[in-house]
Amino acid sequence: MDEYKKATFGGGCFWCLEAVFQKVTGVKQVVSGYSGGQGANPSYDAVCSGLTGHAEVVQLDYDPGQTDYSILLDWFWRCHDPTTLNRQGADVGSQYRSVIFCHDQDQLEQARDSKEAQEASESFVDPVVTEIGMIPEFYPAEDYHQNYYRANSGAGYCQFVIRPKMQKLGFE
Repeated sequence: MDEYKKATFGGGCFWCLEAVFQKVTGVKQVVSGYSGGQGANPSYDAVCSGLTGHAEVVQLDYDPGQTDYSILLDWFWRCHDPTTLNRQGADVGSQYRSVIFCHDQDQLEQARDSKEAQEASESFVDPVVTEIGMIPEFYPAEDYHQNYYRANSGAGYCQFVIRPKMQKLGFE
């Protein structure tokens, strides 16, 4: 694991991002969790209350010999709508905000450049509202949130939200 690098993204429900990034070549591990708010070790209920300020995020361990940060950024932009403030589909609240938490200065510069490129490309009608900053603390989510799509593919949210996203992106 020492040769792996980390990347952390938020863009709606962490179950969706987790399912996508688990399919990306070079990503070795995806952990759903919380970051960007106040209070240590928040629970799902506390984050959903909106009072902690934490976002639902995924933290990736990736092999830089198989993929690079720019590719991960490309997947990030493709797998959610970065123009909706505190919302992805029916998931509403600040915990669902679009955010990139960077682990070093290089990631910070790449993320900012990538956001500028997205805005300049006019891929989106509305302005990109994605927050970009250095990673504060990361808190893994409860066990039942980990590998959610793999473990619960028959559940309603998986069938009606995650599976169509996976199909659109060519993973299923």
